[in-house]
Amino acid sequence: MSRPISVRLLVLACLLAPALSGCRYNFLPVVPTPVEVTLPTRVTAATLERDGDTLVLRARVDGRFSPGYLSVAWFDGARELGRDSVYLDAAQREATFRLDAPDPGAFRAVIAFGGNVLRQVELYEVQP
Repeated sequence: MSRPISVRLLVLACLLAPALSGCRYNFLPVVPTPVEVTLPTRVTAATLERDGDTLVLRARVDGRFSPGYLSVAWFDGARELGRDSVYLDAAQREATFRLDAPDPGAFRAVIAFGGNVLRQVELYEVQP
């Protein structure tokens, strides 16, 4: 009577052996489909520096975007100094903005594209 139980156990173990082996693929398909990533519009390079009595802001926009205006808002501390914008498209991705500022200050330039703020760059010549 114990013999049929051990035979049944042996048959069951042989049937389950492939399912219990450690070398098998856990996911199907084995090679996943490639994921396509679309990066949002972003400013990859932005510099704010003084050139004599003028502040110069250079910005480069990368990523996929529909043509539109890259805008900048200039600030000295909390006081707004002005605004400017440049039209960008796939061929023109860089912009240079200039602002007359003869006196030193705590300058900030807020860069926006399509109504979304992308970056803020700062130049502190005095304490804010």
